[in-house]
Amino acid sequence: MNVYDFDKTIYPRDSEFEFYRELMVRYPTLFLSLPAQCEAGLRFLLGKISKTECKARFYAALSRIPDIDREVSAFWDRHEKDIEPYYLLLHRPDDVVISASPAFLLEEIIRRLDIGTLIASLVDKKTGAYAGENCYGEEKCRRYRAVFGDTPVDDFFSDSLSDTPMARMAERAFLIKGHHPIPWPWEKCGG
Repeated sequence: MNVYDFDKTIYPRDSEFEFYRELMVRYPTLFLSLPAQCEAGLRFLLGKISKTECKARFYAALSRIPDIDREVSAFWDRHEKDIEPYYLLLHRPDDVVISASPAFLLEEIIRRLDIGTLIASLVDKKTGAYAGENCYGEEKCRRYRAVFGDTPVDDFFSDSLSDTPMARMAERAFLIKGHHPIPWPWEKCGG
């Protein structure tokens, strides 16, 4: 089975950032959340709170959105065309996407692309609360094993060396550079 990160891997940009930016244009009341979000970001940078807690405080602003499901669907209506061409060529129905992005944001595009399994951060789309940890770094490996046990990963694709733990689980690993997969640069990540 092949496993992929999503943002900057299957999708060429950061879907979380783009989605939230578009929401801010449509719902200017989200700007009222900026002071609390900036404080959470600063506390994270200072090591006072975890990445999961920081992102939960960021997503708390979603309570201001009347129909988040409609917004997610409209977002993918506009951006589905942006899926990386290399991925469309490699796609298999048993593909797995494992992402730090919230599941509520990715479920729609995963369904549209006919991808077998999504493992992502479990974020309440109405409150921003996380159920568990942000699906990042080693957490991706834990979450993969919780679903698939010791099932081997054939090929792993990601844009980030922070995914080296998942890359180590794969028979082959590829880093996405310039919209194309290249062999994982093990020498840059201590492997």
